[in-house]
Amino acid sequence: MIQSLAHNILFDAPRLRRMPFKSESHEARSIQSNALVSSTPPRKYVRVSRALVWNAAVIILGLLLVALVGELYLRLANPFLQTSVPFQFVDGVGLIYEPNSELRYTDWEDDNWVVSHTNSQGFLDREPVSAERAAEGCHIAFIGDSVVEAKEVPSADKFHVRLEEMAKRELPRLNIATQAYGIANTGQIHQIPFYDEYARHLNSKLVVLVFIGNDFSNNSTALYSLRNGLDPDRMPYTSAQRDENGALKLRPPDPEFARFAFPLQLMSSCAGAWNRMTQVSYFAKWLDTKNLMWADRPPIPTDEYANMIAERSCCAWILDVIWRPGLKWTYSDTVRPFMKEHMPPIFEDALEYTAFGIEQFKRRTDRDGATLAILPVAPYTGTQGDPHFDRMSAIAEERGIPVISQYNYVVTQGHDPWGDGLWDSDPHWNATGHQWAAEAILEWLKENQDVCD
Repeated sequence: MIQSLAHNILFDAPRLRRMPFKSESHEARSIQSNALVSSTPPRKYVRVSRALVWNAAVIILGLLLVALVGELYLRLANPFLQTSVPFQFVDGVGLIYEPNSELRYTDWEDDNWVVSHTNSQGFLDREPVSAERAAEGCHIAFIGDSVVEAKEVPSADKFHVRLEEMAKRELPRLNIATQAYGIANTGQIHQIPFYDEYARHLNSKLVVLVFIGNDFSNNSTALYSLRNGLDPDRMPYTSAQRDENGALKLRPPDPEFARFAFPLQLMSSCAGAWNRMTQVSYFAKWLDTKNLMWADRPPIPTDEYANMIAERSCCAWILDVIWRPGLKWTYSDTVRPFMKEHMPPIFEDALEYTAFGIEQFKRRTDRDGATLAILPVAPYTGTQGDPHFDRMSAIAEERGIPVISQYNYVVTQGHDPWGDGLWDSDPHWNATGHQWAAEAILEWLKENQDVCD
């Protein structure tokens, strides 16, 4: 008994000091003891929590360090972050580049970096030759969209420059000089002022419209405005509209187009935030090219815009043919139908707009004593049997316009039209594709030298 008392004094003394006064009841002491136990986490739980926090901090700091090192390395290894395009609005012409400005183009996936300069007219080409130089020989004007613009390659690699160089060796008698008038995202109707305000003054002997399948939808005021979130009555380029009798008439570009345009929405808020990040961070841009984050999807019109545009006389069909509220509409919805044998009536209507635009060029070149020809872009516009080619060639044949078949030339030379002529991640011609186009035009010129007489 003495030993038991001594044990209690020695080992329970600290706890005895914390015991409540005798006046406290046994129940109160029990509640206080339980509260102490419940408010003190087990030591094992504390150790695990601290380890998790520490490990998470180390991982986060490690990722931040990797991102920082990657950002610094990519900034030193790459010339610039993103494509920069200096646009301006010219009355009567529309959106073209600022004259004598620098344009930067990059495609990280193809490791392609090109710095080009616009000429005094606002096109991505060399300075135009003088009217005297053009009159001495055969001046050829190439008019089109991004294929003619060709910001993906240096000036020396563009098809019209290579054509000029080869023609000096193989067709010296013709004394050929070339000029390119190309702005991305335009169709033949939009490009009419490119001839009226620029090419015509050089008295070109040959005018070549470089045609690609999306020109059908670009020429349609309704399809073009839907895809770009524009008011169909206020377009940034020359457009066509029907009068009270249904006849198509030209309408000049509206300098106020941007004020009436509708904001487009991104397909997801996360993708939108990520797209903004890729505009300022080299490391984010690199991750984006590796498809390690959200896919870079283009903006789409809002439901509000689709309902508004459907109220216009030009565009009532939209809600029935293309648009469904909440549906994730894409660019292909205005392009893919032209690849099919049968199309809804609105796409047939777009063919009438395209024919109208080509007819405007034909009238002008006939008036000025020039020859008009069409170069379908291979591989997107193929040969006979391809709906794109058949629809375009039918328009050309009806008006007596010759067609230069790049596709047929590439195939007869044993090349794959979908092979080496395109960038891996960019749908435009690389240097090889431009060379094939130049060779196809040169072969056609050898058989049609009278166009330069």
